[in-house]
Amino acid sequence: MKVKDIMTKSVVSLKAGDTIERAAEIMQQNNVGSVPVCDGDRIIGIITDRDIAVRSAVKGESYNSRTVRDVMSSNPVTGSPDMDIRDASRIMSERQIRRLPVVEDECLVGIVSLGDLATNSKSNEQAGDALSSISSPSISQS
Repeated sequence: MKVKDIMTKSVVSLKAGDTIERAAEIMQQNNVGSVPVCDGDRIIGIITDRDIAVRSAVKGESYNSRTVRDVMSSNPVTGSPDMDIRDASRIMSERQIRRLPVVEDECLVGIVSLGDLATNSKSNEQAGDALSSISSPSISQS
């Protein structure tokens, strides 16, 4: 089975110049924990609720004065629509990510989440394996 068969095709995105407050609003309105950051249709980063909490709130600055660019992760890991779901699950597991933006011809065309994998009977075993790896503490390098 391919990623394109299970991915979410209607994906909300942000611009790098949007405020962190706007990012939080978009996450709340769409009930999501991460949002791709795009320049046109080209993905340039991703911002998560954790980015907002850890990279922004800790500094004590106002959410409406800082931009998404200030806290987003640049150059996110991406997949392709024709990628096998086992490969997507492996990447998510190895990189400890719960959502994989899907890109075709350098344009964002969808996103596949751990939930997408888990709710598909042909991929739920891979989702369980990925969740186990994602939930394991990463080894930090000092």
